[in-house]
Amino acid sequence: MRTQVAIVGGGPSGLLLAQLLHLQGISSVVLERKTKDYVLGRIRAGVLEVGLVDQLRAAGVGERLDADGITHDGTVISYGDEQIRIDFAAHTDQTVTVYGQTEVTRDLYAAREEMGGAFVFEVENVEIKDADTDQPYVTYQKDGTGHRIDCDYVAGCDGFHGVSRQSIPTDKRKEFEKVYPFGWLGILSETPPVHEELIYASSDAGFALCSMRNANLSRYYIQCAMDDDVRNWSDDAFWDALRRRIPAEHAEMLVTGPSIEKSIAPLRSFVCEPMQWGRLFLCGDAAHIVPPTGAKGLNTAASDVHYLSQALIAHYKDGDNSGIEGYSQKALARVWKAERFSWWMTSLLHRFPDQSEFDIKMQQADVAFLRDNANAQAVLAQNYVGLPY
Repeated sequence: MRTQVAIVGGGPSGLLLAQLLHLQGISSVVLERKTKDYVLGRIRAGVLEVGLVDQLRAAGVGERLDADGITHDGTVISYGDEQIRIDFAAHTDQTVTVYGQTEVTRDLYAAREEMGGAFVFEVENVEIKDADTDQPYVTYQKDGTGHRIDCDYVAGCDGFHGVSRQSIPTDKRKEFEKVYPFGWLGILSETPPVHEELIYASSDAGFALCSMRNANLSRYYIQCAMDDDVRNWSDDAFWDALRRRIPAEHAEMLVTGPSIEKSIAPLRSFVCEPMQWGRLFLCGDAAHIVPPTGAKGLNTAASDVHYLSQALIAHYKDGDNSGIEGYSQKALARVWKAERFSWWMTSLLHRFPDQSEFDIKMQQADVAFLRDNANAQAVLAQNYVGLPY
């Protein structure tokens, strides 16, 4: 098989890249090691920056997003019972959109199926070969049979545990990582959200996040030990813990119900440099991970897709290779800013096991400065809605 761009990974970043390239007449094949149903069963974040929303519309998959997405022009930061509303619209003249990553992926799959785009599910033993030459290719097995895809370029969109990053020789890449000493226990429940906007809550008992997918589907998280197990948490225990961590006025209004999904996610910050080697490019979690505080995971992957799609389009349409040659540098410049913001939000709002009384006083002073300083609120708003591409 021959294609212009082989895309390893059938999640939202790989599918969005494929769609943007297709609209410019650039062929691709998407390889995914799981089934489509498995990919669509992943429960992920749902806060979309304006840049990602614009890309989805440009990719022709904005219809359901525009109909069902919930526009938010602010968010709430709380510390105990004190609440600070960050007004995105006032500080940036922009908003974010709440629309589940699962729905984004569903829309992108529907678009690729409609256009007859090539993708292969349940692939095994994927290997990226000769990426440092002008004739890269990808091999894989499907149902025990070996296959080969010859291509001009390879886009590694296969996540933190995928093969793409590992295909770059260890002496050609450097990895930066911070593992946080806690995780997030999250549940999905068919209940109305406790508040019309997201609440990022810090308390003596730990962090909590109140989010939503729609008017009758809520997503809640609480900070937990990194080695905790979901089997240790009944629904009642979760709701009780959440009530203790959010402002009392919202705790009293919280509508509870049975969870329809419950999981624990570890938190880490991670970056791989560079994000390209020869004709192999890394996108999204294959190159970087952020803690979910600040909603930057999918959005940072989307900025990678923007830079890479524009670079490949310029190459094929105009013979301009400057975007390809500068992809890693440009992508990493924005990635590190997103990493900083996510690290800061995480440090501001969580309780750390070795935290001293001095450290807690510093958190409180940081929150007080945010409360009293419009410029500090503007900086948070600018980062939250998304820095320009």
